[in-house]
Amino acid sequence: MMTDPQVTPELVAKHGLTAEEFERIRRILGREPNFTELGIFSVMWSEHCSYKNSRKQLRKFPTAGPNILVKAGEENAGVVDIGDGWAVAFKIESHNHPSAIEPFQGAATGVGGIIRDIFTMGARPEFCLNSLRFGSIKEVTSDEWRVTRETADQKQIGNQESEIRNNIRLFTGVVSGIAHYGNCIGVPTIGGEIYFDESFEGNPLVNVFCLGVLRHEQLARGAARGVGNPVFYVGAETGRDGLAGAAFASRELTEESREDRPAVQVGDPFKEKLLLEACLELLTTDAVAGIQDMGAAGLTCSTCETASRGGTGIEIDLAKVPKREPGMTPYEILLSESQERMLIIAKRGREDVVREIFAKWDVPCAEIGRVTPDGIMRVRNNGRVAAEIPAKPLAEEAPVYEREAKQHHTTPIKDTKEIERLLSGFSSFESVRRALKSLLADPTIASKNWVYRQYDHTVRTGTVVKPGSDAAVFYIREANKFIAATTDCNSLYCALDPREGGRIAVAEAARNLTCSGARPLAVTDNLNFGNPYKPENFWQLREAVEGVAEACRAFGTPVTGGNVSLYNESPAGAVDPTPTVAMVGLVDEERHITTQWFKDAGDVIILIGATGAVPSQISRNDT
Repeated sequence: MMTDPQVTPELVAKHGLTAEEFERIRRILGREPNFTELGIFSVMWSEHCSYKNSRKQLRKFPTAGPNILVKAGEENAGVVDIGDGWAVAFKIESHNHPSAIEPFQGAATGVGGIIRDIFTMGARPEFCLNSLRFGSIKEVTSDEWRVTRETADQKQIGNQESEIRNNIRLFTGVVSGIAHYGNCIGVPTIGGEIYFDESFEGNPLVNVFCLGVLRHEQLARGAARGVGNPVFYVGAETGRDGLAGAAFASRELTEESREDRPAVQVGDPFKEKLLLEACLELLTTDAVAGIQDMGAAGLTCSTCETASRGGTGIEIDLAKVPKREPGMTPYEILLSESQERMLIIAKRGREDVVREIFAKWDVPCAEIGRVTPDGIMRVRNNGRVAAEIPAKPLAEEAPVYEREAKQHHTTPIKDTKEIERLLSGFSSFESVRRALKSLLADPTIASKNWVYRQYDHTVRTGTVVKPGSDAAVFYIREANKFIAATTDCNSLYCALDPREGGRIAVAEAARNLTCSGARPLAVTDNLNFGNPYKPENFWQLREAVEGVAEACRAFGTPVTGGNVSLYNESPAGAVDPTPTVAMVGLVDEERHITTQWFKDAGDVIILIGATGAVPSQISRNDT
């Protein structure tokens, strides 16, 4: 029998916990934690799960509104009323770090995870969007190097070419992973955005959005209620893939990060399709008291969060958990992030209903525990107690920090002279023709048809406005409603002025919906930033949140939830701040649906506003 390692200060630090946090854990337990309990706290109190460095900022978002049925932070996804007894559940999440290490599986499991968040709410997933960022994939010639960098040499050019090849590998791998999972499970990817910039070298951003539809009475909750109710594990067997993935996502990417490949999950969209249908069928019965996805932190998170929400305790036996690998320790079973798994709290006496439905869909199903009255998350392994932790402090009482903030030195002063200086870069263009060619050659602006063609964006036959327009529009037949959605952010604007960039992201999303004929309803956001311990990065986060919050209040679009992804840094540095905004709107009348493409010869073309971000990027590079 394998002996657990002794908990030492070095082991505590290796798990990403400070000495002060460890002392807090000792006070909660009233004793020293064992190795398994240390692992549990390390993932639940990681930034990825607890938002300990961003929670104070998130409180600035407006979250209430007349159409909000489930507010931010209450459940796995926000839910918004769309009329006639129908509602939509939607959310955006990131899979940045996994995609940097293993782009195909990192992106694929990002899609799988966000889809589970939606059907956990009792909603049928209707469509997905994404927001992607990569390093430059545009080749740089020797002449360009001589113009832009006086010290350029062949070694530098070779390094740049190597970076470009790696960026292309990440780009193609991520797109393939998104296409694979979405196409196989039958949920269309109908829109999104793709940006390329050197700040994302080695650290791509992969943000995935999903929306589902449900009747108000179908709304499901992730709470362990009803003392004595049985706890079921359903879905794929637990393996060692994704082990401690939440902790992995809560630190910077380094040259050694490739060794973290086991922290990247492996997905199976066909298993998730069966799991989806089985769960939705079960939710039509009266057998469910609570349901929770096993996402970040896997079995650990799903058990302690459901108990905390329900004001109860939960007891499980790991010996009863379906496993696909022999000899797994309690630490490994609890911290595994194997995909396509759910936790179901069934009503006592209705166990056979659960078993019959999952047997029908050929989905593994095992009763592994029960709801208890003592507020404790108790984990046994063959009868022996492996972990015993109060559920609420573990799930809800992680330390919350306000980090030091310092204005980023690259942020320009917003005055007329500064604007004129930026625009002076256009004087290097020989002609309007050359300027246009330069813009159209930029991968951020160039056609994304190569990407869209890989997505089956017409599966479910509800896609009204296909990828490439301002916003995607989807017809939900069962509700007889047209829903529009968009993902937006200009990372360059946020790098120049994070508060203004945050405002602009919301305004751009609102414009995209309005131009498509929709009335904006609500927002879910994904905050992608660098290491919060660096004052400049934390200042960017704080300012961007303020900007997004101000704009959401101005547009009357409450934030229903989302995701925070920090530590987006590679050896080259932090990514440009990217507060991605996904906004959902309702089309009141079908005749209002509009696309961006030219329609008829002779129509008048009107340009409103000034030049855009890519020319500004060229100016920034030239100065």
